[in-house]
Amino acid sequence: MPCPSSCPPGLLALMAPGLALMATFSLPSQAGDRRALPVEKSPGVKGRTLILLDVNTKSPVRIISENFLSLQLDPSIIHDGWLDFLSSRRLVTLARGLAPAFLRFAGKRTDFLQFHNVKNPAKSRGGPGPDYYLKNYEDDIVRSDIALDKQKGCKIAQHPDIMLELQREKAAQMHLVLLKEQFSNTYSNLTLTARSLDKLYNFADCSGLHLIFALNALRRNPNNSWNSSNALSLLKYSASKKYNISWELGNEPNNYRTLIGRSVNGSQLGKDYIQLRSLLQLILMLFLVSFLSSCFPCSYYIDGRVAKVTDFLKTRLLDTLSDQIRKIQKVVNTYTPGKKIWLEGVGATSAGGMNNLSDSYAAGFLWLNTLGLLASQGIDVVVRHSFLDHGHNHLVDQNFNPLPDYWLSLLYKRLIGPKVLAIHVAGLQRKPRPGRVIRDKLRIYAHCTSSHNHNYVRGSITLYIINLHRSRKKIKLAGTLRDKMVHQYLLQPYGKDGLHSKSVQLNGQPLAMVDDGTLPELKPRPLRAGRTLVIPPLTMSFYVVKNVNALACRYR
Repeated sequence: MPCPSSCPPGLLALMAPGLALMATFSLPSQAGDRRALPVEKSPGVKGRTLILLDVNTKSPVRIISENFLSLQLDPSIIHDGWLDFLSSRRLVTLARGLAPAFLRFAGKRTDFLQFHNVKNPAKSRGGPGPDYYLKNYEDDIVRSDIALDKQKGCKIAQHPDIMLELQREKAAQMHLVLLKEQFSNTYSNLTLTARSLDKLYNFADCSGLHLIFALNALRRNPNNSWNSSNALSLLKYSASKKYNISWELGNEPNNYRTLIGRSVNGSQLGKDYIQLRSLLQLILMLFLVSFLSSCFPCSYYIDGRVAKVTDFLKTRLLDTLSDQIRKIQKVVNTYTPGKKIWLEGVGATSAGGMNNLSDSYAAGFLWLNTLGLLASQGIDVVVRHSFLDHGHNHLVDQNFNPLPDYWLSLLYKRLIGPKVLAIHVAGLQRKPRPGRVIRDKLRIYAHCTSSHNHNYVRGSITLYIINLHRSRKKIKLAGTLRDKMVHQYLLQPYGKDGLHSKSVQLNGQPLAMVDDGTLPELKPRPLRAGRTLVIPPLTMSFYVVKNVNALACRYR
């Protein structure tokens, strides 16, 4: 079965379970990677900082999914009430800016989620109950639901400020409950109603996202086989509504022993997937292939031991992922050669992140490098955890304001196409010492410019560059890139907080949603043809090299 990006409408796709990977290893350069070793100023030589850069424009080294950068929502939003606000026009606008993408609904509470097919949201809503609200707040949500049901097409709401204020108060109290569960590793059951599923699907559909739903895999029979009765109820309801959803089974099965004191081995999981396939066949009368035959999603959390903002500048942290990816690729190539690999649950740090760190400008270095590294290694899809309100790794805060990683993701979506190009770098390099790896603080990646961006003709190339140096670097475009017009998109922190800032500026102008609730125009800074690129210290930037007429980029 092809991955969900190619599934016809109404098809419920089957995918393999997530595998949790705690990335704690550093890595050597990938075999076949044509990037040069780190570019550093040679000891004793001052002022010579020029780097020559060229790109192989004949053919791509990798082709990733159009949905490469995708999103995740954690089931905890049922507990804390944010699910009721997914119809917000502002949230839909922000999510639509990152389309096309997958929206994965999964997290640690996936395997404690129960579906209950009832229609009265006032009586069945999950969470701590009406003690956290004013009565009018509860009534307003019910009336809002009724009003939305009468609309055609996308169901979009404008929630009064008082409702949002009360919701933030409720979420803050519920956050303490969720933290207690996390630290005690004891999770309470969650109830997903039919109304809640409708809201979740409406959000995904209106935002142009394809919903992936992870089913509870911890409902077990006495013989340890999967109890599919509740999942069957959910599948039947989704099919009756003609929802186009892809389905996973479970979340991080290698963590089940910690959660429930017993494990579920790979053989049993394979049998469980055959059972899920049978359920889908029963409902849809469609043939779906078995375990690991389509996509192989897995979870990855970047090292959670980030304690201060300068930790995000350490190249050792940026390099923790690649070795793990090669291990996964080896397994996939051995047992299901040629199949796509997905990484799900990706965030700046594990355990929900840290306030004023994981949601700051500095965390973007890790996020952008992860996107560049995974694309260059051929990972097909990366699912960002979380779009809204899970810990501090989210893209949008509780005021529905986009955080730095959102703007970084938006730029990536607008400028980066699925074709990955090899780059060639020449310049001064410090000679490696025996047994020591020189860490690269200047990271450069190249793609064909997105064909969906009508500001650039096919054949244009986009470079994205991370400069972790505390000094500026100069890059001279050479070869096929020489003397071409360049558009610069320079992302820097905005305000006095520096790397801790939760606001960013693009080419010197602060980024924020427009007063009418739309996304701002991302305006480039044109550079003169042949001009040397000057990369400011501690910045992330995108450069579109126009009219290269790159053969690799001229055709789909």
